[in-house]
Amino acid sequence: MTGGTRQPAVPAIEAKALSFRYPGADTDTLRDVDLRIERGDFVAVVGGNGSGKTTLCKTFNGLVPHYWSGEFAGEVRVGGVDTWESSVAQLSSSVGYVYQDFQNQLVRPTVRDEVAFGPINFGLADHAERTAEALRMVGIAHLADRFVWQLSGGQAHLVALASVLALRPEVVVVDEPVAELDPAAAVEIYERLTDLNRQHGITVITIEHHAEFVARYAKSVLLMSQGAPVWHLPTAEALGRADELAEHGVPAPQIVAGLHRIGVSGVPLSVARAAELVRAEQHAGFVRPVEVATPVADAGAALPEPRAVAVARGVSHGYRDVGGGLHPVIDDLSVTLREGDRVALVGGNGAGKTTLMRLLAGIHVPRGGTVELDGVDTRKQRAGRLAERAAYLAQRPERMFLKASIREDVALFPAGRRAPDVDALVDRILARVRLTEHADRDGRTLSGGQQRRATLAIGLAMRPALLLLDEPTASLDVSSRDDVIAMLADLADDIACTVVATHDMHLVAEWANRVLVLDAGRVIADTTPRELFAEPGVLAPAHLVPPQITQLGLALGLDPLPLTVEEFAAHYAPAPVGALT
Repeated sequence: MTGGTRQPAVPAIEAKALSFRYPGADTDTLRDVDLRIERGDFVAVVGGNGSGKTTLCKTFNGLVPHYWSGEFAGEVRVGGVDTWESSVAQLSSSVGYVYQDFQNQLVRPTVRDEVAFGPINFGLADHAERTAEALRMVGIAHLADRFVWQLSGGQAHLVALASVLALRPEVVVVDEPVAELDPAAAVEIYERLTDLNRQHGITVITIEHHAEFVARYAKSVLLMSQGAPVWHLPTAEALGRADELAEHGVPAPQIVAGLHRIGVSGVPLSVARAAELVRAEQHAGFVRPVEVATPVADAGAALPEPRAVAVARGVSHGYRDVGGGLHPVIDDLSVTLREGDRVALVGGNGAGKTTLMRLLAGIHVPRGGTVELDGVDTRKQRAGRLAERAAYLAQRPERMFLKASIREDVALFPAGRRAPDVDALVDRILARVRLTEHADRDGRTLSGGQQRRATLAIGLAMRPALLLLDEPTASLDVSSRDDVIAMLADLADDIACTVVATHDMHLVAEWANRVLVLDAGRVIADTTPRELFAEPGVLAPAHLVPPQITQLGLALGLDPLPLTVEEFAAHYAPAPVGALT
């Protein structure tokens, strides 16, 4: 065709002057958004909690405004189709959405049934072909006949992804791909998303708090703040704006921050590239290694053994399946938790972490063996009484809120026990967790970071010797995560022993002084964070991946192995003046 004007390609997503306000809200959650996402892009949407990331992405599949009603202005087009004039059902064949709480998307008994559910619902004659194709695309064909409840978290996440792929969408949105997943499963999810993007041309949009995944996998980065895009840039350029990202609660990946600290220029998108840059600068004489002393905490000084707070002896536990058989979860496990322990309980999805914590709290009684709390056998005292010795804070913070206000929730346990001066106790604890100004709000209306602090307040009010927290940093932005880590560090004066079940290796590195590694219901390692990250024989079966800065330390042969950017920087110094040629 000659003499004509070439028309620009229709983008995958386009928003113009988009604004949205939830019913009853005082301000807009989205404000005058103008955005264009090209076909075949892999976009990481970043920003602090409450910046509007999830609401923006829900406009792409029509949930806003067709399901979440409110004041909607402007327009959103998906492949040229106006979402206002379409429906959620119609848009589901164009935009697949894997929610942060992906377990709630699974509604059928088996994996095959779940993946086939969408195509069958739409009356598609080739539903069997689509199901088989989607299972192959995410590498879970071997799980087709498994019951959904038998799956690990990582496997369930892949099933949710396959179920939206069966409708052959052009765009896939994944909200918090790594939330609730062990580190190895998180990498697998991103590898599958990358395959979909590169091999099948699917436009991928992820909502992400972890800068290392952004650097490794995304093609572009969309920074959100106060309901509007700040910018949308190629990944390398975006990460080059480290100071600006940090201002919006998105610190640079550890390898970028580490190189910056020792004066090495560049924005590495992988650990291997970061190691190359450091070696090159070291070879040129611009940086030089310095000797670092072994940290005192790792020196193994002989100290009196602290008192035992909780003891598990030969504990076994399991649950009945639908066929009446016993599914084992904890297998002949023995461990002693002592005063002063800050324990990270780690392992792959399904390793038994939550079950073990509920046994240690006395919520469950083991089928075999014994658990003692401060010398009291959990078989011989009711769970309600044991709560005075051990407090278990659930993974979902909203499940901890039973009353109309945070103040009432915090007061519930001590008031029920007729503790003296309950009001003064509650005031003191709310001040300790910096929630005094929110004391009269319903806990379910708080931000993610505030909810975590509120659950800590509920636990502190129980005044237990043993505090057990299940995934306290899951789904938090980095600022809120660091806030929770700092709060945990501050609890040493109030709590004798704290145990955190977590997939967050940054929390392990920065907070724990002891790590229990679970695999198939057994403790396969009882160690320190530094020793754990140096032991591939333990990391692999437990599906663990060290923090980026520790991986860089391993690549460069640093000893002692760095757990933080500060420890990495301590290994290097600028070359002396006059030493360069």
